[in-house]
Amino acid sequence: MSKFNIFLDSSALIAGAISETGAAHVLLQLGESEDILLTISEMVLVESERSIAKKSPRNLNDLRKLIKTAKLRIVNDPSKKEVEANLYLIEDPNDVPILLAAMKAKVDYLATHNRKHFLDDPKVAEKAGLKIGTPGDVLAWIRENLARE
Repeated sequence: MSKFNIFLDSSALIAGAISETGAAHVLLQLGESEDILLTISEMVLVESERSIAKKSPRNLNDLRKLIKTAKLRIVNDPSKKEVEANLYLIEDPNDVPILLAAMKAKVDYLATHNRKHFLDDPKVAEKAGLKIGTPGDVLAWIRENLARE
């Protein structure tokens, strides 16, 4: 069986770094133990570091350490041309590079807490050909798939 490949957007990565009890943190632990493959994009890394530096600077080194220990695979951002050609995928143009990076990485699931742009619009997942949900949804999906084996 191949490992589940989960893409974390910045909201999921930050949640996992800040809270030691949430589903996002469990995903990071599963990445650390190499039970799943976790993927982020360069943009997710930059957004996460910028947000942590602004909101909780004391946690910035923890985030950087977590990125290494959770063995996150960092993929390239899509080109500006690719982003412009795919603006139809999601309402917020700032989220297009995240969605495209997940699509290009051929992940099984995109984990996010972004309700407004990703979770509350089922057409985004449909257009992208991805499963999109909260970190809790991802854990439930992993459990369900493991039970089938």
